[in-house]
Amino acid sequence: MEELKRLVITGDAEKVAQRVQELMTQGVAVEDILKRGLITAMDEVGDMFQKGEYFVPEMLIAARAMNRGLAIIKPAIVEKGIEPVGKMVIGTVKGDLHDIGKNLVAMALEGAGFEVIDLGSDVSPERFVEAVKEHNAELLGMSALLTTTMLAMKDTVKAVEDAGIRDKVKIMIGGAPVQQEFADEIGADLYARDSTAARNLAREVISGEV
Repeated sequence: MEELKRLVITGDAEKVAQRVQELMTQGVAVEDILKRGLITAMDEVGDMFQKGEYFVPEMLIAARAMNRGLAIIKPAIVEKGIEPVGKMVIGTVKGDLHDIGKNLVAMALEGAGFEVIDLGSDVSPERFVEAVKEHNAELLGMSALLTTTMLAMKDTVKAVEDAGIRDKVKIMIGGAPVQQEFADEIGADLYARDSTAARNLAREVISGEV
C-alpha cells in the first residue's frame, strides 16, 4: 500500500494501475485500496500543495494517476455497493470557459471518496439546479476565473433559492478573482481558495461541522 501511495504522489499513472491490479489479485479489499492507498495519497498531495512543495502541474499529474487507479476499482466498488462519502455537483459558471481550477477541485474530491458530477464549463444556473435535484447532491461547487462572470454565481444562488432547495445544498465558490467577501455578499455558504481547501470544506459539510 505504501508503494501505491508513493506512485500516486509521484504521478506514475501506469505503475499505479499495475499496483492496484496487483493488490486486487492479492485479495486486498477495494475499500482498503481506496481509503488507505488512493485517498491517503491525495491527502498528502493536497498538503504538499498547501505547503508550496507541489504546484498545479504536479497536482494534476498526481490526480490523473489516482484516477487511473480509481477507474480499475470502480466496478468492484459499484458491485459491493460502497456508498460515496457524499455528492457534489461542480462546474464553471455561465460565460466562463476556464476549467483547470474546477478540474483540480473535482479530482481532489474524487480522491477523497466523493461522487463528483462535473457539468463542465459555461454552466447555466438552471443546469446547476437540475443536476442538484437529479443527483440529490449535498454540495454545489461553482468556479469563475473572470470578474465579469462572477456575477453568474449570484444568479445561480438565486436560482437554487427559487427552486426551493436552498436548505438542502451547501454552495461553495472559488476561482482566482473570488474572495470570502464575495461569497458573503451573494449568500454562498463556503469559499475555497484552492482544491485542498475545497476538499477539507466538503468533508466538514458531510460531517456536519459546517
